[in-house]
Amino acid sequence: MGSPVVAVAVAVAPDRRVRARVIGTVQGVGFRPYVYRLAGELGLAGWVLNDAHGVLVEVEGPGEAVETFLARLAPEAPPLATVEGVVRRALAPLGECGFVIRPSPLGECADAPVAPDAATCAECLAELADPGDRRHRYPFINCTNCGPRFSIVRAVPYDRQFTTMAAFSMCPECRAEYEDPADRRFHAQPNACPVCGPAARLVWLDGRAERDHPDGSDPVRAAAEALRAGRILGVKGIGGFHLACRADDGTAVSMLRARKHREDRPFALMVASVADAAGLVELDDAAAAALSGPQRPIVLARRRAGAAVSDAVAPRLGELGVMLAYSPLHHLLLTDIGSALVMTSANVSDEPIAYRDADALARLAGIADGVLTHDRRIETRTDDSVLRIVDLAAAPRPMLVRRSRGYVPASLPLPCDASRPILACGAELKSTFCVARGARAWLSHHIGDLANADTLRSFTDGIEHFQRLFAVRPQVVAHDLHPEYLSTKYAVDLADAVEARGEPPLELIGVQHHHAHLTACLAEHGETGPALGAIFDGTGDGGDGTVWGGELLLGDLAGFRRVGALAQVRMPGGEQAIREPWRMACAWLTAAGVERAPVALAGRVDPRRWELVADLARSGLASPMTTSMGRLLDAAAALCGLPGEVSYEGQAAIEFEALCDPGERGAYEMVVGGRGDLLCLDPFPALAALISDVRNGVPAGIIAARFHAAVAQATVRACVALAAVAHTELVVLAGGVFLNRRLLEATAAGLHAAGLRVLVPRRLPPGDGAIAYGQAAIAAWRGEAGGR
Repeated sequence: MGSPVVAVAVAVAPDRRVRARVIGTVQGVGFRPYVYRLAGELGLAGWVLNDAHGVLVEVEGPGEAVETFLARLAPEAPPLATVEGVVRRALAPLGECGFVIRPSPLGECADAPVAPDAATCAECLAELADPGDRRHRYPFINCTNCGPRFSIVRAVPYDRQFTTMAAFSMCPECRAEYEDPADRRFHAQPNACPVCGPAARLVWLDGRAERDHPDGSDPVRAAAEALRAGRILGVKGIGGFHLACRADDGTAVSMLRARKHREDRPFALMVASVADAAGLVELDDAAAAALSGPQRPIVLARRRAGAAVSDAVAPRLGELGVMLAYSPLHHLLLTDIGSALVMTSANVSDEPIAYRDADALARLAGIADGVLTHDRRIETRTDDSVLRIVDLAAAPRPMLVRRSRGYVPASLPLPCDASRPILACGAELKSTFCVARGARAWLSHHIGDLANADTLRSFTDGIEHFQRLFAVRPQVVAHDLHPEYLSTKYAVDLADAVEARGEPPLELIGVQHHHAHLTACLAEHGETGPALGAIFDGTGDGGDGTVWGGELLLGDLAGFRRVGALAQVRMPGGEQAIREPWRMACAWLTAAGVERAPVALAGRVDPRRWELVADLARSGLASPMTTSMGRLLDAAAALCGLPGEVSYEGQAAIEFEALCDPGERGAYEMVVGGRGDLLCLDPFPALAALISDVRNGVPAGIIAARFHAAVAQATVRACVALAAVAHTELVVLAGGVFLNRRLLEATAAGLHAAGLRVLVPRRLPPGDGAIAYGQAAIAAWRGEAGGR
């Protein structure tokens, strides 16, 4: 059933009537109640409704009042609304004398944007803490300005019947709020209270047995007591389950690592307030603003000396990832326990986050001592988003590391309309997908690494959900060139399945990995190129039988030309060199004619293994050539004595950045010169200087800083030279390596000083989470070009 009709009587002199189509994220954010109140304030008649395309309004009354209504419609919209445009059409006045909220029409092809999940607002938090309020300590309090959205949506228009809240019938008091235009919960679809809404439940896990906490007690308080005592609990949030323990309890944190099989990857922390966060990490204004925004991401910031956090939370890293509580249940838990909590994704390493109750209880047995859950179903799992603050051109701003809860599914514009619906399948690591139609692209939440059946199922289920939600039935499917990526295989299998059913064939478009990085950054900034791109990452299929990753590309949405690269070296053992960074050190030194392991690796790598790997590098057996900047940083990290074997992707380079002495201003030398048709960045002199400094006992922090400076300065020199030849002043910095703040800031500063205009991803992460959007932009451009 649709939304109930709500009317307000007004006296009108109807000399003008206008129909307005409001485009943007305007469902589930209190937009209809806002329109209702605005029309009432101005004495206008008419109606407003949600439909499959957004919000539709008709108003009539005195011409001046109608014009005021239209002028105020977007600027004064509710805080969670994003109005992208208002398209108006004049109509003949009907002589109406009331304003109504009409039921949502059913059966239309849906394309209305869906709002992301939003953190609990200040008004709801005040009620949560008020012993006199009927929602005192109710873990699911929300209103039109906050609460779950995307994670509970099954279909559009965004009405309760199309969310997982359909299972809960509102009590008379909640229904009265829902239907009262003066109430903050007017048409708040997740509206509920302890009488009629979801309820929390604490389940103890004894081996694989489940045992409910005794009735009559507060499950949240009981959970807090268990956490305070050093227990590990699963906690159901907005987009999935976390694993939680006290952040200052080293025994509990180490136990969580052992049970979760997560040896070194840092854990995220959750605190109750910005002030609590500031006691753990150093916050500037930009970081504090990011922490407290409605998205509530994890913010990476430098650890404060003396912070009450176990060293086991983030081994060998100078930063901590901190987020504020974003659901009422989180707020209650943190208030009751009074200290920071580890809040890490509830999974075993490399599995997707658990989000269904039965699955969570089964998978967390043996990891968690108990599970604090509830009976509001999560429709779509969404991991926490992650960002860090970077200083570009003396302007600190957020840079996304992972785009997920709080940001998804906000749409992204395309630089040209997609003439045919598009599905872009993304890459393999940090996987996302993207659907596009017309001028919009919807990039998915973070899926993870497509390494197992569960993650692949999450990927395919997500694609089906987005296609239904945004009415995209793809005719074009874009994919990475790497034939072994599961995302590529999915694209090919999908095309084969469509052909087998006798349906119109899908057009498959293969997109080179680093070209997608370049175009993703261009497209999100509304640019089409040409631009010079420094695209640095770990690996990507170059299409020439080698592994790319340190590329200088000149290109636009139509295509690209490789104009420079890091010097090539062997990658001994292929992917094994990613897991054992010392192999890359061996490859670089073998290429330089060095026979033995240097000081930092002596005693840490068996000489016989070193020689076997050196033989692989010399022979080329199972050792593809690579220009990967990520693998070069791995090599440098290993030569500085950092782990020779890693437990998570990018670990060596992340720890190498953390090692940098912030006060060091020296730099090693990387040679920039011609090698055939390509400008070459040659790191051999820098590696030789690094080894010499290690041998001479120079502190590792100084060595790491000098090597980072060498890479940044060489990149700047190469880009300046190539931009001059190409007659462009636009440079893109993208790829996962530019998640390295020190490298990004130094490179951007050098390019700015040289008078070049620099684009860095803003609404997307620099890494592979943006690949699908870049693929979609290329596919749209090719479709537009084909239609001209």
